[in-house]
Amino acid sequence: MLRQIKPRNARSKRALEKREPKAIENPKTCLFLRGTTCSQIVQDALNELYALRVPLAKKFTKKNPVHPFDDASSLEFFSEKNDASLLLFGSSQKKRPHNLTLVRTFGHKVLDMIELGLDAESFRTIAQFKTRKFAIGLRPMVLFAGTAFESPVANEYTLAKSMFLDFFKGDPSEKIDVEGLQYIVSISADEETSSSDPDVKPALHLRVYLISTKRSGQKLPRVEVEEIGPRMDFRIGRIREAEEAVLKEAMKKPKGMEERTKKNVTTDSMGDKLGRVHLGKQDLSEMQTRKMKGLKRSRMDAEEEQDREDVVEEDSKRAKQ
Repeated sequence: MLRQIKPRNARSKRALEKREPKAIENPKTCLFLRGTTCSQIVQDALNELYALRVPLAKKFTKKNPVHPFDDASSLEFFSEKNDASLLLFGSSQKKRPHNLTLVRTFGHKVLDMIELGLDAESFRTIAQFKTRKFAIGLRPMVLFAGTAFESPVANEYTLAKSMFLDFFKGDPSEKIDVEGLQYIVSISADEETSSSDPDVKPALHLRVYLISTKRSGQKLPRVEVEEIGPRMDFRIGRIREAEEAVLKEAMKKPKGMEERTKKNVTTDSMGDKLGRVHLGKQDLSEMQTRKMKGLKRSRMDAEEEQDREDVVEEDSKRAKQ
């Protein structure tokens, strides 16, 4: 555990206040680590993901004897010392070659983690794509394709979706400039077939595309995408889900941040506001209707009604005879 440091000057005081809990938290910083045995492919993958995460990223170049699923105390130490709530650990072993472990923390304690096995044959770096690149610091659009991500029950794919969203989220902002949406990160999952091996889980495919708009002769432009890298295929390995009590505490919203619900006012799926009005019971017998011009009977109506009564009376007399 790190010792509590009392600030000696204004700069250290500001640094400590920056790390304190806030109603609106700072953007998450991701720390990139490598193990004692790490292949060149895993190191290249860490560099590529680091380039996508800059400037909210820190990278260590030295080897660290860390085993996340056996003992995560070292990761918690690095998380607290560097004020990083996301960690990406790369390692390579004989049993698990080319392995990436994505870790998420809460209060500098490990919340959940997932292990991703990188396919070395299909891996491509950004430099291998001779295309135009995007500017540093822009927020991407994230697309998830595949029925595995839509499972109503929490599993390894819903966990991977949540962690990838946190990884590519970047700096939160209320207003987004359309000109800043220059690239898209696509993460797709293979579909399960009846002939596939139940022990082999569907692979995940990560692709990055650059967005370009061109003239179409209409009001809306024609949108085209071009792959710019990196290209990665993953196989999900071990996972560690968050404890229910800790997850509930992590998802808790501070007071004053939630929008107050107004009574009898709702919003439909189209964004239209609907209101409900409650009225008391009305006594229609006390309503004055004779003095209203619209409800008065005219002379012609009275004569027609008298003629109908005479006809009915004559018909009844004939029936009696």
